[in-house]
Amino acid sequence: MLTSSETTVTLPADVALHARPAAQFVRTAVGFNADIAVAINGREADAKSLLAILALGAEAGSELRLTASGDDAPLALDALRDCVAAFD
Repeated sequence: MLTSSETTVTLPADVALHARPAAQFVRTAVGFNADIAVAINGREADAKSLLAILALGAEAGSELRLTASGDDAPLALDALRDCVAAFD
């Protein structure tokens, strides 16, 4: 069954989506079969591409819109939400 899901997540006030957190985010995303996209300020990127994520330039406190489609889409979004919550 193909599932499509969407959620929003806010980056912590002191963490931008720069190299280390972006790499952690991408590592989490690639663990799922779902197609996952991240959007901010009208720009969208493939959540499994480190360069695409870095190019978004998401700053601390930014709200990210996550969308996923595929059999494990809801699980992928839950994992990514947990990943962002764990940024320090």
